[in-house]
Amino acid sequence: MSEPTWLPYPPCASSICMSSECCGLGKYETIWPGLLGKAAEEARAVILKGNPHVGVVIVPKDGGITDDFCCNRVWVFVDENNRVRRVPKVG
Repeated sequence: MSEPTWLPYPPCASSICMSSECCGLGKYETIWPGLLGKAAEEARAVILKGNPHVGVVIVPKDGGITDDFCCNRVWVFVDENNRVRRVPKVG
């Protein structure tokens, strides 16, 4: 498989992929279930180590997101204590 040609978000890049698994090209992580409850900045570091082609966007408890799908973006939803409250994944 070839390397992704997209740069870390923004702007959004998805090419022909419409699923997290496709975006990893079988080579990069696309989902991080072990980050639940971790501090946001720790999660950011782990995500970028597992997939250097993504940008990490921290979303506060009452924050909103767009509904577009991006292979180069990971939303990290955090609680009021800045801890990951949903499993981060590419998209």
